[in-house]
Amino acid sequence: MDDDELIASLAGGDDTALRQLFARHAPWLAARLRKALPPHDVEDVLQETFLAVWKNARTYRPLGTPEAWLWAIARNQAALLLRKRGPATDALLDQDGPADDPAESATVRADLAAAAAAALGPPGCPEREVWRLMYEEDRSVAEVAELMGVPEGTVKSRAHRARRLLRAALQGGPR
Repeated sequence: MDDDELIASLAGGDDTALRQLFARHAPWLAARLRKALPPHDVEDVLQETFLAVWKNARTYRPLGTPEAWLWAIARNQAALLLRKRGPATDALLDQDGPADDPAESATVRADLAAAAAAALGPPGCPEREVWRLMYEEDRSVAEVAELMGVPEGTVKSRAHRARRLLRAALQGGPR
C-alpha cells in the first residue's frame, strides 16, 4: 500500500495503517526534528505528530505529497512545544552572555532585522512579505496565499527563496 492508501485506511479506522506510517516516516521525521529540537523532545513531538495524524486522517487530501503533510504536522507540533515553553529555555537563561543583557539582546535583534531587510529587500517585496506573514505572524501557507492573492505553490517558492537568502546573509555568503 502506498502512503495515500494508508492514510485513507487510517481514516477508515485501520490502526495497523498508523503503525505502517510510523515505521515508514518516523525515522526521517526524527532526523529533521533533531535539527531544531533538543534530543529529549524529539520523541514527544513524534508521538504528538502521529496522534495528530490519527485524529486528522479524514482531513487529508492527496493534493501534495504525504511526506509534506506529515512534515507540516510535525513542524506544527514542534512549534507548539516550543511556544508552550516561552521565549527562552532554562539552558539559555543559565548562560552568561547576550541573554542576560537586554541591550545586547536588542542589538542582536536589530542585527537580524537588518540582515533580513538587506537579504529580502524593502517592505512589500514578495519574499519579505512572505517571510513576515509566515515566520513573524505565524500564518499558514493557505492564509498567506489568500492574503497575497497568489497560489500556495508561489508562497512555498517564495518562502524557500527567503530562507535561502536569509541563511546566506547570516552566514556572510553569496545570495
